[in-house]
Amino acid sequence: MSEAPRIDSAAEAPLDELARARGRRLAISSHPFGMTFLMVFTQPLPTLALLALGASETQVGLQIAAVQGTLLLQLPTLRLVARLSKRSILVGGHLFALAASAPLLRFDRLADLPNETGVWIALLCFALLAAAGSMSNTVWFPLLRAFVEPDRIGRFFGTLRTGWHLTLIFFFIASQWWLEKHPGGFGPLFAVAWSLGLLRTILIARLPERSERTGARIRIREAVALAREPRMRRYLIGVAWSTGVRVATLPFVIVMLRREIGFSDAQIVTTTVAMFAGGLVSLYGWGHLVDRFGAAPIFRITNLGMAALVLALVGVSGAGSGTLLGLVGFFFLHSLLASGFGVADTHVLFNLTPSHAPSRALVLGAVAVGMIAGLTPALAGGILDASLHSSAAPLGVYRAFFMVMAAAQALAFLPLRGFTRKADSEDWR
Repeated sequence: MSEAPRIDSAAEAPLDELARARGRRLAISSHPFGMTFLMVFTQPLPTLALLALGASETQVGLQIAAVQGTLLLQLPTLRLVARLSKRSILVGGHLFALAASAPLLRFDRLADLPNETGVWIALLCFALLAAAGSMSNTVWFPLLRAFVEPDRIGRFFGTLRTGWHLTLIFFFIASQWWLEKHPGGFGPLFAVAWSLGLLRTILIARLPERSERTGARIRIREAVALAREPRMRRYLIGVAWSTGVRVATLPFVIVMLRREIGFSDAQIVTTTVAMFAGGLVSLYGWGHLVDRFGAAPIFRITNLGMAALVLALVGVSGAGSGTLLGLVGFFFLHSLLASGFGVADTHVLFNLTPSHAPSRALVLGAVAVGMIAGLTPALAGGILDASLHSSAAPLGVYRAFFMVMAAAQALAFLPLRGFTRKADSEDWR
């Protein structure tokens, strides 16, 4: 078995404690604004906005696929890390994202365009914003890697993610009120998110960094070669599998609720609030659990739990208040489990990442997961579209889809069984 190449580095020495503390403060304070900006323009409001414009299941799948598929852009962006500061790449990507999303601030005009013109313009804006977000996120984890203590990875990310979940809860509570008063009025919601993205851009311009500018070219094949290492390979397979199933399932829960069950936009946004509440109440606790017990038991519990929840969707039939309450519970618990999986995922990846040159491994992780998770929503949307056109029982099609996805989710933890606490600590270097 060939080994991954050894990476020599002439990069800067580690940041001092004051710089690391300043980096953590800026990251934690700016991240809620940035994640609100990115989440509002990637999920779930874009799904509802596209449905309001008359988009098909295939087009919905393409939008979700673009969010994941554009992670491939992190490979060419990685080449810039040896020559440009990570901070400048991060800020430049944010500015590009702000420009790409600007046309959506006049969403009302898209609805007036003939045929499917408005749908395709919206899809283009969403895709360009996803591309910009992927390019800037190439350096986000490598920047954070310089601020984090090895024994506090879980707690740091629990704190970081708790902040943006809380912000998104307030945003979507306000969105629910707005959509009840102004059905289909997505433009002002996009404008608020855009303003928060601008504020985050200003804050991240002050981030300290541990430079990786060595003058030597970073080769993409060096990042790809890291996948030959057995533990990295198992990590990539397991996380891509689980993430691909998850991102191909949830958007079509929303489509089913809107089109087949008959819930309004405002009612569906209620479930979105529950989704972010699930992350809010659990992230910090998951961080402690992962640091204490390792990632393997968390991977097992969260995948099996998400599978059980998806299987329960086959019982959804009517738009009553009891059904809505049950769906609020579904999104809350699914997010709670997905948050635990995400913290465990980050814990393992950081332990597989060398501190002096983190970009290669972190970008490899994002791109490999993005490739798989980018294909699955588009494939799922195409299959659903074809099946719905040939079936007189649309709910039956969705129920069969959820049963298949539940089985796939349940099996996703198998490649991740070896990431125990002892094994994780041996990987830190």
